[in-house]
Amino acid sequence: MKVKKILALAMVLVVMLTAVACKKDAEPTKAPGSVTNAPGTTETPATTETPATTDPLADPSGVLTPDKETTLSVWLMTAEQAPAPDNKITKLLKDKLGVTINYEIVSPDNADQKIGVMLAGGEYPDLVGTTDLKMRLLEGGALIKLDDLLATGNYPNLKTHVDPYIKKMSYSGSEVDPGLYIIPNYNRFYGEITGGIHWGTAFWIQKAVLEDAGYPDLTNITLEQYFKLIEDYKAKYPEINGQKTVGFAVLASTGREWGMTNAPNFLAGNPNNGGVIVDSNNVATIYADKPIAHDYFKILNAEYAKGIVDPESFTENFDQYIAKIATGTVLGMHDQYWNFQTATQSLQGAKMDERTYAPVMPVYPGAEPYYADRDVMNTNQGFGVSVSSKQPETALKFVDLMLSEPWQKVLSWGIEGEDYEVDSDGKFYRTEQQRINYKDLTWRSSNRLTALLDLLPKHNGQYTDGNAYSPDDQPTEFYDTLSDYDKAFMKAYGKQTWRQFVNSPPENPVYYPCWNITLSDDATEVNQQLTDAGVQYLPKAITGSVDDFESNWTKYVDTIKKVDVKVYEDAINAGIQERIKNWK
Repeated sequence: MKVKKILALAMVLVVMLTAVACKKDAEPTKAPGSVTNAPGTTETPATTETPATTDPLADPSGVLTPDKETTLSVWLMTAEQAPAPDNKITKLLKDKLGVTINYEIVSPDNADQKIGVMLAGGEYPDLVGTTDLKMRLLEGGALIKLDDLLATGNYPNLKTHVDPYIKKMSYSGSEVDPGLYIIPNYNRFYGEITGGIHWGTAFWIQKAVLEDAGYPDLTNITLEQYFKLIEDYKAKYPEINGQKTVGFAVLASTGREWGMTNAPNFLAGNPNNGGVIVDSNNVATIYADKPIAHDYFKILNAEYAKGIVDPESFTENFDQYIAKIATGTVLGMHDQYWNFQTATQSLQGAKMDERTYAPVMPVYPGAEPYYADRDVMNTNQGFGVSVSSKQPETALKFVDLMLSEPWQKVLSWGIEGEDYEVDSDGKFYRTEQQRINYKDLTWRSSNRLTALLDLLPKHNGQYTDGNAYSPDDQPTEFYDTLSDYDKAFMKAYGKQTWRQFVNSPPENPVYYPCWNITLSDDATEVNQQLTDAGVQYLPKAITGSVDDFESNWTKYVDTIKKVDVKVYEDAINAGIQERIKNWK
């Protein structure tokens, strides 16, 4: 069945596999069309006598070569899929660099357990790719400090990448020595920021809902109007593809509780500072117990009573949440696009574009939407080298090479002539078949290293030849990539990108964002207590009877009163002031 196939593709499980490549074929793989070094980089002096090479994918330093096999163990915390055994980029790594990667891919749902086991055992793979906002591996001593290695000059791509933003990228807490431990995986930009996707937060709604409603005006939409659209569609279509229609899914899985708790912040017109709102004087306070939160959860309680909020939301893990979205039965949710992107890809691969989502920005009366911010660098999320690695220089050299423009183009665009073309002006584009291929998850598993790329540092923005980092970021390619359905949908709203559905982001405040401020142990404990209170009481407030909402809400607020919130707020405010002082 089609639905079973979609579910199978969407489920992201803990995967351990060895990417083993066969020997190089007689016919060489075609290299990317444009080969230039990143601005300001220089070739690394060879550590051994090596012949000159013009192959843009070769290691000019001679550390990683096809005649000297290297095996790297890599741990990845990601929702992306594992590569298939026949993956062509895996083969290219072997052919060009002699590198074989042993992957351990851990889904976000299983990360807590895996991190605990690794820290307890004290043994780690060569490279650790983490998105753990609690920084447990970093603060647990699993990673080496990279500053001295980068200072050698042997990693020119990483040094160029890091130098302008070293203060932002570096750890400044007290659990380990301050310094650079993790190379951020997203949003260190080169050149202009381009692209058509809104990767951040929104109240997402199925395009089919808006189409059925006659493409209503989404300007100044209220939360009540958003839910009315969903209510009307669900009443009209109680089933989708033979399955029960789900009105609104709440993301409440472990480690992603922000899907449930952070919506009031955006409804009140604030940017994404995590669990706090920062006023005009740069003072942060929590909002979990404030009226803006009360009003949101009261609406969710009313929608639950109407059968709109999915009752399974509070028992599902993250994989189940994604799998349900991938069936095409979920009409709406509050989430960040990057978080459910794999479900979107499953729907696109099944040619169910009408079941994919458009971003909507409901706000409370008097508030201005601030759902879109300027893309924020993912500090303390990305790749680090472990203290257990017996080849730390080699492991870091691999990351350095993957950041070179030729390899970035392979990882993000693919192989010229197979996955993309180059026009007479040097601009990258794709044929219709190449675009269709990219939307197919099975094809991607054999032709992309999406899990690895998710955690690797990226040349976001533009390459030195003017092409965008990826097809999704190339303005002309983005629109041409859209399905006929999406083009018609865009036309109905008079837009050409999904970014145009959200606010134009102003400049981020100097300190922004607060969610990645390093906290003391005491502040971390308080933050966890606040999260635990939300996990314990908010589902009850949402799913309880309407008559009991106020009493359930009071229990939640009373629990927060027992927490030393000031310790957490003081730590955030100290972090704000430190950033204002050091980041200007």
